[in-house]
Amino acid sequence: MPAHNEEGLIGACLEGLNAAARALHAGRPDIALRIVVVADSCSDDTVAIATSFSGIEVLSSTGGTVGAARAEGIDHCLTALRGHADVGPLGRGVWIGNTDADSVVPPNWFVEQLRLADAGVDVMLGTVTPDFADLTEAQIVAWKAKRVPGKPNGHVHGANLGVRASAYLEAGGFLHHDEHEDNDLVTRLRAQGVTLAASDDCDVMTSGRQVGRTPGGYARYLAESLVPACVAPSF
Repeated sequence: MPAHNEEGLIGACLEGLNAAARALHAGRPDIALRIVVVADSCSDDTVAIATSFSGIEVLSSTGGTVGAARAEGIDHCLTALRGHADVGPLGRGVWIGNTDADSVVPPNWFVEQLRLADAGVDVMLGTVTPDFADLTEAQIVAWKAKRVPGKPNGHVHGANLGVRASAYLEAGGFLHHDEHEDNDLVTRLRAQGVTLAASDDCDVMTSGRQVGRTPGGYARYLAESLVPACVAPSF
């Protein structure tokens, strides 16, 4: 998980991840899990907050882009796993769950991804819901009009993206883009013909801020797309 100056939100994010980890271990204690935060060029208390949580690994990075941060965290985990018999060739037995530091995963986040992985899915495209506390009432109505429960849209969100390590490596991993690194990876994964599944069963709540860290991220989508429909007057 990449993090850049997220002192206000990363605490709730890590509480959610730890709750999801407890839920996974309650049902599947045999599963080894690592949660890694890549603190990229942070100048606030992000690192101090993250290191105060047990069970969380924190890497300090100066990569400067979200793509580089995601790649660094994944490389760190896969390097540590090399040589383990249960990993299998090219990490077939390893699943990579991606989220963001301004997001809160649900308790079943790891459980649902493991269910899909066991069913043969290589990539999970999970849904996200903006924090309604950050939106106006009109924006909430507009957002709800775009979402159909039980029918995930299949959009790509780095805040809720799972991928089998073997597929990730074969696609070349995250490139060091400053935005849309998630869409770029999924485009390459699709070209490989991997098995993808859209899911809203482990929906992630993400920040509803509308001034983002990158020009074309989710914040811009919220600012530009959540405009209530108007009915033109008839004369």
